Amino acid sequence: MSQELFAAAQSGDADQIKTLLEAGADHAAADEAGETALMHAARNGHVAAVQLLIAAGADVNAKSPQGWTALAKAAYNGDTERGYVEVIEVLHEAGATLDERIFFGITPLMLAAGGGDAPVVEWLINNGADVLAANEGGRTARMMANDKFYVDVINLLNEAERQLGVQEDGSCSSTKSMVKPQVVNLMKPTTH
Repeated sequence: MSQELFAAAQSGDADQIKTLLEAGADHAAADEAGETALMHAARNGHVAAVQLLIAAGADVNAKSPQGWTALAKAAYNGDTERGYVEVIEVLHEAGATLDERIFFGITPLMLAAGGGDAPVVEWLINNGADVLAANEGGRTARMMANDKFYVDVINLLNEAERQLGVQEDGSCSSTKSMVKPQVVNLMKPTTH
């Protein structure tokens, strides 16, 4: 029954998930990669499926052997080349940790920044993700965005770092304030 639950979570079939859970499917079961149905639903941006699984008792902070959480899966999906703010909001409201690290010390903010997903980066910054966190290689989210020239993401992260007292050269000012950064993404409107 677990395989059916994973398939329903991947496709976002909320009715099938509900039926399977009522029939006794284990929401905490993990597939061969150690990932739960909640991780599958989150990775594919299926809000209703995520909500059903959480309501059934799924652990929003469960980790796969590689450290993946449902929130990390929702932060950026390389196949769809985007993350899912709506799913991240639901997971965070249910208690998911924003800065849980996966392999090599990568955070959800780093995933979204490295993928160029400005809406996810903005939401994570505004909800308390650690902008200055570095992975095991000493790289921050801004460095990852810089690698691929994601201007909107770079601007968001630069502004958040500036609000935390980081200078343009990367040094910290001696009067570093402890305010939580709040950024607004002002994207240039497209002209036709």
